Amino acid sequence: MAMDRLDQTLAIPIKGYAWLPDLRRRSHGQPVTMRLLGRPAVAIGGPTAAKFFYDAGDLERHTAIPGPVIDTLSGRRAVHTLDGREHELRKALFVALLMGDGVETLAKLVGVAFDEAADRWRGAGEISLFDETARVISDAVSRWCGVRENDLDRADLVLDLIAMVDGFAAAGPRHVWARLARRRQEHRLAALIEEVRREEPSPTAVSAIAHHTAGGELMDARTAAVELINILRPATAVTWLVAFAAHALERWPRMRPKIADSDEYTAAFTHEVRRFYPFTPFLGGRARRDLLFQRVAIPRGALVLLDVYGQHHDPRVWPEPYEFRPERFLRRPIGEFELIPQGGGDPRTGHRCPGEQITVAVLGTLAQRLARLEYYLPPQDLTIDLARIPARVRSGPRIVVP
Repeated sequence: MAMDRLDQTLAIPIKGYAWLPDLRRRSHGQPVTMRLLGRPAVAIGGPTAAKFFYDAGDLERHTAIPGPVIDTLSGRRAVHTLDGREHELRKALFVALLMGDGVETLAKLVGVAFDEAADRWRGAGEISLFDETARVISDAVSRWCGVRENDLDRADLVLDLIAMVDGFAAAGPRHVWARLARRRQEHRLAALIEEVRREEPSPTAVSAIAHHTAGGELMDARTAAVELINILRPATAVTWLVAFAAHALERWPRMRPKIADSDEYTAAFTHEVRRFYPFTPFLGGRARRDLLFQRVAIPRGALVLLDVYGQHHDPRVWPEPYEFRPERFLRRPIGEFELIPQGGGDPRTGHRCPGEQITVAVLGTLAQRLARLEYYLPPQDLTIDLARIPARVRSGPRIVVP
């Protein structure tokens, strides 16, 4: 067992994505015990650890997510913060909405919106691919959810959705803006929920959330707004991955024709973007009782951290992990505890994100369109700062569509 007696809280904003991988590397991959915010914590990684984290049922989520993350990223009383039967009932709503035939419909809406935007970019000089993609996805997912054009200010909505993601792990202005953005959109969407409840139910996500009952009672309007945001926000967060896809196409241009011509290769490229680039750094749960993992005692109440970024760059799981190779996903089944940027296990029953299919479909759609689009990158800074959570391509990137 590796032991670090120092409190690691201040190391997270300094080292970012490298924090847990570095600790686990020094421990030769063994669980690392430490203290966070003065309380005991254990860091684990690898497919076996992911299975323990998701499969054992001995970890709870509602006490593990820090308040600043709840108040920016997920929202109070969100499905992410629930456990047990309450989580099962709320999760069933998301599974029904996010894992059916509607995924393909959303991907097509995003593709059409991107094509329309690309037409506007031609001859317009430099544009920020990050900003423009955020608008494309936010508008498309809003329409897909049944949020009408006159229900919300779409320009404000996309800025607020991006702010919620960009500021959840930050200090200072980014975090303050994220809190304000969530408060503003929860207020606006709660009013929309109340309006939808006065109408007949319709086959839209906003109607399903507004009229959803668990235990015979409707969610309060604010909680329903939180859950609507938990469809809009994660879909819009695919913007980060699209920017990374553009970064990969610039670094490895030989892949462009393969992506443009092959859905199979596009799917492999999509998975490799999600593995290779920094998206989720780690995930947390709290031990319900005294536990044992790989002969390491985990006391009741201890925080258990699953090292996502480290697992995605572990040579024992992914040969030559720092090489970007989509081919590793061709004709290879993906174990449900191997590639875990949105969690592990069965999304229908556990805490894995049910919106993962949407992420894969939207990212694949836009990666293929980028590969087919004639554009170039002017001189710019394409570095990615791993100390920043969430990491971004520093320049956007910026592109020119002639």
